[in-house]
Amino acid sequence: MSDAIKHECGIAQLRLLKPLEFYKEKYGSAFYGVNKMYLMMEKQHNRGQDGAGFASIKLDTKPGERYISRVRSIAQQPIQDIFDQINQRINKELTEHPEYADNVELQKRHIPYVGEVYLGHVRYGTFGKNSVESVHPFLRQNNWMHRNLIVAGNFNMTNVNELFDNLIRLGQHPKEKADTITIMEKIGHFLDDAVAKLYKKLKKEGYSKNECSPLIAERLNVAKILRKAAKNWDGGYAMAGLLGHGDSFVLRDPAGIRPTYYYQDDEIVIVASERPVIQTVFNVNYDDVKELEPGHAIITKTTGEVSIKKILEPLPRKACSFERIYFSRGSDAEIYQERKTLGKKLIPKVLKAVNHDTDNTVFSYIPNTAETSFFGMIESVDQYLSERKTKAIIAGDGKLTEQEVTDILSQKPRIEKIAIKDVKLRTFITEDSSRDDLVAHVYDVTYGVVKKDDNLVIIDDSIVRGTTLKKSIIKMLDRLNPKKIVVVSSAPQIRYPDCYGIDMARLEDLIAFRAMLELLKENDKYHMVEEVYRKCLAQVELEDKDVRNFVKDLYSQFTAEQISDKISELISDETVSAEVETIFQSIEDLHEACPKNLGDWYFTGNYPTPGGNRVVNRAFINFFEGNRERAY
Repeated sequence: MSDAIKHECGIAQLRLLKPLEFYKEKYGSAFYGVNKMYLMMEKQHNRGQDGAGFASIKLDTKPGERYISRVRSIAQQPIQDIFDQINQRINKELTEHPEYADNVELQKRHIPYVGEVYLGHVRYGTFGKNSVESVHPFLRQNNWMHRNLIVAGNFNMTNVNELFDNLIRLGQHPKEKADTITIMEKIGHFLDDAVAKLYKKLKKEGYSKNECSPLIAERLNVAKILRKAAKNWDGGYAMAGLLGHGDSFVLRDPAGIRPTYYYQDDEIVIVASERPVIQTVFNVNYDDVKELEPGHAIITKTTGEVSIKKILEPLPRKACSFERIYFSRGSDAEIYQERKTLGKKLIPKVLKAVNHDTDNTVFSYIPNTAETSFFGMIESVDQYLSERKTKAIIAGDGKLTEQEVTDILSQKPRIEKIAIKDVKLRTFITEDSSRDDLVAHVYDVTYGVVKKDDNLVIIDDSIVRGTTLKKSIIKMLDRLNPKKIVVVSSAPQIRYPDCYGIDMARLEDLIAFRAMLELLKENDKYHMVEEVYRKCLAQVELEDKDVRNFVKDLYSQFTAEQISDKISELISDETVSAEVETIFQSIEDLHEACPKNLGDWYFTGNYPTPGGNRVVNRAFINFFEGNRERAY
């Protein structure tokens, strides 16, 4: 991806269903759970590199024994850092106490992080401070074992202010107006309430205080707590939690915006943000890893009983299509094929852009996530050339010479690795001219393979802001002296802000929005911008369900092709000699390529929850007023 954007987080939850001795005997170590968590988190590092966190719970501990461990990091390699800390602590205990070495009972009692219930998180900080205090899992502590709550999530709420105000009405005093704290306190409130009511009920039934504790764990209805807590949540989320006595859960949002997969057998229960992570780490088949249905939670009781419960009424499924285009690992079988299909569907437009002159066209891609769609694109070019070869041979009517047949059959797409990601830019120079020169060298190019009469087709998975294209890629490609540069996006034009976990909060940052504004100016329609602003202002006090997305009215003035043409102008300048053209995926072809992930609000403005329209409404007001604040 040429425009780096921060996005989604990743979760990993593991419950061991057997005693630790079982894993020691079968797999050679009581640290089986810790080792598997490291692998699950490492294989989701694509989902977050700003921070990582890990928490564990020991079951059936005695009073006075520590049963919750947690470690978090914002080091440069946070996953490596937290597991270095864990390993150092484990090795320290084993060195100081050799008697622990082959005694699983002593290991569990005395060594932190060795338990039966685990929760891990990798984080991209889409906004806010990237301090260790911002890193999941979050911990809500209490002397009552059942009231301890650990929470981590891949989520973003659009109505955190409303949820915060609800907590205040409940009599709480939250320490911070952050969505994770707000969500944790909301769950914690109803957890406290449920535990208190159970305790009161058990006392009435004649049980002593000591006898109540295991019965509370047995009777605690996690699904009921989640229904109450999540009642007014508006956003995309996969929310994971552990309770101090060992119950665990993962809840997915009702529109299925954020991904959640799980696997269970008689040894383990696993939940993760991506399917291939579970497949690879636990060596299980594709069909054995299930997708958690929207609005449902997978709940594992401390007894090991696993259930899937409907928590919220599912909405029309709008799973994030960006997961398929870019975010998720391409090793998932479905995602791999979908990305190839995205590339294939662009070929008719690409061939038109180069006048079907494949002999004088070089095909390449922006590393690294666009590689799979590039493969699909080349497969379609091969198919086109095969059809052209067949027609040429048939047209020869048996009179072609051997050399002519050889020439026809030798036609193939010219594939080259052109763009090379050279450095991770460190913007330590604030002077614009110096900084721009640094940006221009983020990518290097391969010289000597493009001729001056060649077209150069280069595919990227998406074009968000267009900054890297304009300041680096186009200028570097132009040094190769192609006749024409065709930039192809396997995603449609990104026109609207995201509010469910992707760092695209400001309209004016999006190149499609800026292109549309330029077209309004050129066509004497810019007065519509203030008209839409007035409409947005009039909606500020409306309930979310009544808010409309009036920004659509501006885009509707132009075709997708007109906006693409204007983007071509914006990513180029007078220093570029080659003709530049941009091609974007159509919405229809996106849906055909990714039929299970129809969430397309950043392309169409059709938000899956009421809070989305409020966010785009606020984003437009902020743009018009020159306010750089985020819209959520």
